[in-house]
Amino acid sequence: MARRVVITGLGLICSLGNTTAEVWQALLAGKSGVDRITGFDASAFACQIAAEVKRFDPLQFIEKKEVKKMGRFIHFALAASEEAMKTSRLAITPENAERVGVHIGSGIGGFDVIEREHTALMQGGPRKISPFFIPATIINLAAGHVSMRYGAKGPNEATATACTTSAHSVGDSFRIIQHGDADVMIAGGTEAAITPMGVGGFAAMRALSTRNDDPARASRPWDKDRDGFVIGEGAGILIMEELEHARRRGAPILAEIVGYGMSSDAYHMTQPAPEHEGGFRVMRNALRDAGLEPSVVGYVNAHGTSTPIGDTLEAHAIRNLFGKKVPVSSTKSMTGHLLGGAGGLEAGVTVLALRDQILPPTVNLENQDPDTDGMDFVPNRARQATFQYAMSNSFGFGGTNGALLFRKWTE
Repeated sequence: MARRVVITGLGLICSLGNTTAEVWQALLAGKSGVDRITGFDASAFACQIAAEVKRFDPLQFIEKKEVKKMGRFIHFALAASEEAMKTSRLAITPENAERVGVHIGSGIGGFDVIEREHTALMQGGPRKISPFFIPATIINLAAGHVSMRYGAKGPNEATATACTTSAHSVGDSFRIIQHGDADVMIAGGTEAAITPMGVGGFAAMRALSTRNDDPARASRPWDKDRDGFVIGEGAGILIMEELEHARRRGAPILAEIVGYGMSSDAYHMTQPAPEHEGGFRVMRNALRDAGLEPSVVGYVNAHGTSTPIGDTLEAHAIRNLFGKKVPVSSTKSMTGHLLGGAGGLEAGVTVLALRDQILPPTVNLENQDPDTDGMDFVPNRARQATFQYAMSNSFGFGGTNGALLFRKWTE
C-alpha cells in the first residue's frame, strides 16, 4: 500500500503579500496585485503592467554578501522555504537529513541576472562578467540553496516544464515520498521574470494584457473582454511529509495530497489541444491515481490565465469531466501568472481553501464568456462551502499538463 502524504507547511509569496497569511487574506478580500511596472522603465512596451512582489527585502533572509550571488527567483525560494519550514516546525538534523529532500523548479530562472550580465559584457567586455553569473541563473540552484541552508541530504531536484513546473515538482515529490525515497520534501516553484526581456518576449507573442490604464482589472479569466494574461512573480513552497512521520513529531497537518496526474497535448507549442483534451486527461489521471470519481471534487483552482483561447478550452475540459456545477476559480485574476511558480502558489491556495472551507473568487468577472455559460466561477466574492476534495490545474507551453488532488484533513 502506498504511503500517505500530507502537507505540513506553506510559504507563499506573490504580489499580494510576502507571507502566506497576507496572500490568503488578500485573496479572500478579492484584492488585485496587478499595477504599473516599477522594476524598470516600461513606457516603450506594449504591456506596462505586472503583478510585482512589493516591499520584498532579500536581506531579511540572506546575508548581504550572498544576495548578488543569486537571481531574484532564488531569493523568493529561500524566503518562502523559510516560512514553510517554520510553519511546519520541521527541524533537519544529522539523524533525519538523508530522509529530507528538496524539489523546487522554475520555468525561466535568473532572467534578471542574465540581462544584467549581458549588459556588463556589452559595456565592459568579458572580464566584467561575474564569476557567480552561472550559479545565479540556472534553475536547479533554487533547490540547491534551500538544501544547503537546511542540510537536506535527500533527493535534490529541479523541474522546468514551463507553467506546469511547480505542479510537477509537488506531484513528483508526492511520488518520491510514496515510493519511500524520502519522508519529507520541500517542494514547489519560484519565478522572477518581470524584466525587460521577460515582459518584452511575452508581449511580442501578444500573450499579455495591454489594459495599461486599468491594471487592477486587467487579469479577468472567463470574462468576455479578457485580452491576455498578466505576468506575476513570487514562489509557492509546500512541506510534504509521510503521514506517520508527521504524526510522530506532532506536525500541523493542513491537508492530504491524494492524487497526481500528468499528460501531454502533443499538439502545439503554445496552444492547448482542441477542447483541451490533454487537460481533460490530466484531471482524469489525477482522479484515477486517487481512486476517486469526479463527483467527489468540490472545487477546482483552475489554470485560468485570462487568455482568450486557453480559458475557454479549460472550462470545456472541466465541464466535460465534472459537469457545470463544480465551483471553479482562477486566483490568477488577483496574483497574475507566476509562470513556473504558479502551480506551487496555487497548490498552497487550494490547501488553504480546503482547510478553511472557503472558495477564493475569480475577480473582474463582469461579463462571463457565453462559451462558458452556466459554469460557476465564484465571481468576485469569496464563498463559504463544504467540500472534501479540491483540484489544482497547471498547463504549460509545449503541451505539458499537471493536476494535483487534495483532501481536507480529518483524522
